[in-house]
Amino acid sequence: MKVAFVGAGAMGLPMARLVLRRHPVTVFDPDSARTAQLAAEGARAVGSAALAARGAEAVVVMVATPAQLERALFGDDGVHAGIAAGATVILMSSVGIDCVAEAGRRLEALGARVVDAPVTGGAVRAATGELTVLAGAAPGVLDRVRPVLDLVASRIAHCGDRVGDGQAVKLVNQLLCSVHLAAAGEALQFARTLGLDPAQVLATIESGAASSFMLSDRGPRMLDTGTPPVLSAIDIFVKDSSLVLAAAREAGAVTPLTEQAAALFSRAGRQGLGRNDDSSVIRMFQNAAQNP
Repeated sequence: MKVAFVGAGAMGLPMARLVLRRHPVTVFDPDSARTAQLAAEGARAVGSAALAARGAEAVVVMVATPAQLERALFGDDGVHAGIAAGATVILMSSVGIDCVAEAGRRLEALGARVVDAPVTGGAVRAATGELTVLAGAAPGVLDRVRPVLDLVASRIAHCGDRVGDGQAVKLVNQLLCSVHLAAAGEALQFARTLGLDPAQVLATIESGAASSFMLSDRGPRMLDTGTPPVLSAIDIFVKDSSLVLAAAREAGAVTPLTEQAAALFSRAGRQGLGRNDDSSVIRMFQNAAQNP
């Protein structure tokens, strides 16, 4: 299958690398250094999303924000200008229900098929092909691109037949991730304040009832005395927690814990930490302890 990747960042690049093992891949990213890495491994790098989509049977779009998705799909040199009728666009960005549903309608009007397919698992699992795909699409449309998705995911969860159903489940996922991330930072700083060795506490509790993926994955980076590599930026959680709150308001859901976590991420962004790894959220608790 001829596959295009639009977006080769922390998630898109390792995913494209896995797909490249089995299928020819054409890739576009505004950062040519990223596409150069894939080109060195056999991918074809091009200068626009339109050129990437041209001739592709499946177009994977992995960008970070609604604005980036709009540009990637419908900008002057966007996917819309190169997509062929009958091709399938796999929208893997986490950008909210309404955004993806509207993009899906516009793409389908061009004759494309659309799979709403946000993922969970982070950059670590993107590199190993062990992501979970949260798919919203008619079963027949989803089945067409399973050969691609199976290379990047250990589980493909069919969340519903509508484009947007995957996004809805991802919002539930991000509610939990937001709260768990904030709680992990609070807990490890609490351990330090109690005079404990937080690394020892982490090793002790992460296998018990208080364990979570965010604690085990982010905890060691929270305790890193240097600057951890950016695997997922705080700005991503500013965006995702805001999407959760917007959907909650529209649905009439009560989300006080997410509101607190979102406020924490926003404050970290205002303090210049937005582009830091999201494990840096522990600094907010450290700063509060030092400046009560």
